[in-house]
Amino acid sequence: MLTCYASHTNFLTGSYFEKMGMQVRFFMPPNSVAPLAFYFYGDLLDDYTNLELIGTISTMETFQKIYRPEIYNANSAAGNFYQPSLTNQDYSSTQIVYDREERSQLAVQQGKFAEEHFIKPYGSVLHRWTASSAS
Repeated sequence: MLTCYASHTNFLTGSYFEKMGMQVRFFMPPNSVAPLAFYFYGDLLDDYTNLELIGTISTMETFQKIYRPEIYNANSAAGNFYQPSLTNQDYSSTQIVYDREERSQLAVQQGKFAEEHFIKPYGSVLHRWTASSAS
């Protein structure tokens, strides 16, 4: 059973997207450590099929586990009332240290890779595609 929470904008991210006219709904898959936030225009449940929502929720839950361990590093499923804190008993430090220099170098390397393997070999195709899309 997927728990759905109503819209809340008493936090900075929610307030930011609300200013752009978006709404937010939170979903908590069973045994997850934190709710998933959907920012959207229109009617989330009527504008998308169940399969689209299930696929999106599954993807979001996977990314939450892989890419955000420094935030969601809880060792147990969230309770009925989600209230994150670094002082929770089940929280454990991930020991992740971000190195801005390393990230900057990685961005440059990724840019050079994209240029060499994507932009240069397919530049004329990309140019025609963007020119036709602009019309």
